[in-house]
Amino acid sequence: MEMDARNSTESALLHYKAGLGQFTKKMPELASKFNDFTEECFKDGRLSKKEKQLIALGISLYSQDEYCIIYHTKGCLDEGCSEEEILEAIGVTAAFGGGATMSQAVTLVQECIQELNQLKQ
Repeated sequence: MEMDARNSTESALLHYKAGLGQFTKKMPELASKFNDFTEECFKDGRLSKKEKQLIALGISLYSQDEYCIIYHTKGCLDEGCSEEEILEAIGVTAAFGGGATMSQAVTLVQECIQELNQLKQ
């Protein structure tokens, strides 16, 4: 599946999807309930989907979860976040997470934004 990837970001997303698919086959009930829960959490409410993706990206950066960083960077872009909004959210996260957060932001997040934007073209 990863051979079809056009860049490292897409490769990571495909790898995550493949792993999730394998897990779902082995644990369908658990996966279904988790999926239902996360879908509910990311619905528009008092906070928009866009705001929720920015929060999720911040948490992903703070917890140093590379797959979630990639996934939620894509989520931010899919929900219409500008690069400036993403970078501002990164700044807030770095205020709490320090250098570890900033190192992921200046490398992985910026690479994801660039690669995902290239895929749109």
